[in-house]
Parts: sequence; structure tokens; C-alpha cells
Amino acid sequence: MMVAKLIDEDPEQAYEYAKIALRLASRVAAVREAAGFAAYANQKFSEALAEFRAARRMTGSVELWPVMADCERGLGRPEKALDMAGAPEVHKLDKAGQVEMRLVAAGARRDMGQIDAAIVTLQSPELASNSVQPWTARLRYAYADALLAAEREDEAREWFAKAIEADKDGSTDASDRLAELDGVEFVDALHGDDADSEEAVAPEAEAESKADADADAVERDED
Repeated sequence: MMVAKLIDEDPEQAYEYAKIALRLASRVAAVREAAGFAAYANQKFSEALAEFRAARRMTGSVELWPVMADCERGLGRPEKALDMAGAPEVHKLDKAGQVEMRLVAAGARRDMGQIDAAIVTLQSPELASNSVQPWTARLRYAYADALLAAEREDEAREWFAKAIEADKDGSTDASDRLAELDGVEFVDALHGDDADSEEAVAPEAEAESKADADADAVERDED
């Protein structure tokens, strides 16, 4: 429970909890899986892969196949990740798992410098669909990013915009990427207001100071 709670906000602390859980219950598949994700979040890919493999042996499930393939990428073995993308296990994944596997495969292609192949890998019915699913924003974002890497800027702009439409919870930085493409610079509005206020106050303060000086001069003349 603590691993799940902390893994996004404090992955290092989550990893420490995972190690304790492993000492207490290493024969529980859920513990091995949680330890794998904690290691993965800390880019300890070799350790994560070992834990995911252990969890898979215990359960017989293929659910972890995509993240196992991504660990291979993290270890500098994109060819192995591509081999896993073509394995029979992929056909046993649900739709979300298959989309995740496609994202990993495209990433492996990019690791190998095969940008055009990465673009083709991401082209799928799920990408073309107007239906918004939990994976839609990430899939569109990955496609836009690949297009940008291929210097197809106009198409990249279009797909970043489509990613924004699907990204209701802000899971990607598609809006920032689109703004960058459009040459938009964000200015700290609060800082700007403070500067304007200082400029506006300065003349008033100067006028008040002059009025006080004039009043003092009049009093001296009367004396």
C-alpha cells in the first residue's frame, strides 16, 4: 500500500518500502510486482526486470509483458524489446496492454534511430479512433513527438493538439510542447503586475514629495 501511495511523489521512499516488503513476503506475487514497479520508477531496470519475471512465474499472467520489454530498453537492449513486441504473449494482452506494447516498440525503434519505423509502429486503429480511452493521450503524444523528430512539424502540431483534447488529467505536457512549436512564451503575470504597480506608485510618491517640499517653502516665506 505504501509503495502504491508513494511511487509517483517519492519513488525513492517507495523503493525503501518495497525492499522491506520483499524481506517479509518475497513469495507473494503482488509484493514482487510492487517491488518491480518501485525499482522501475527509480530506473533500476535490471532489478525491476528480475522482480517482474518472478511475479510472472508466480501468476502465469502476461500483464507485465510491456513493462518488462521497456526494462530491456532501459538496459540498452532495444532489439530485445522488439523481439518481445513480436512474441505470442502480446496476443494475450488486453487492449490497454497491446497499446502499451506498441508504445514500447515505437520507443525501441527510436532508440535504434529508426524514426520512420517508429511512426509506422504507432499508426494503428487506436490512434485513428475518435474515441477517447485511458491510453489515447499518451498514444497521440508519442505519435506527435515522433513526427517532430522526423521534422514533420505541421503534422506534429496537429497531433499535439489532438493529444491535448484527450488529456483531461494533464498526464502529458502536450500543451507546453504545442505552445513551444507556436513560439508562445509564458510570462509571470504576477511579476508583471508588481512591476506595473511599482511604476505607477513611483510618480505618485514623487508628486507627494514635491507637494510637501512646496508646503515647507511657503511656511518659510510666511515666517
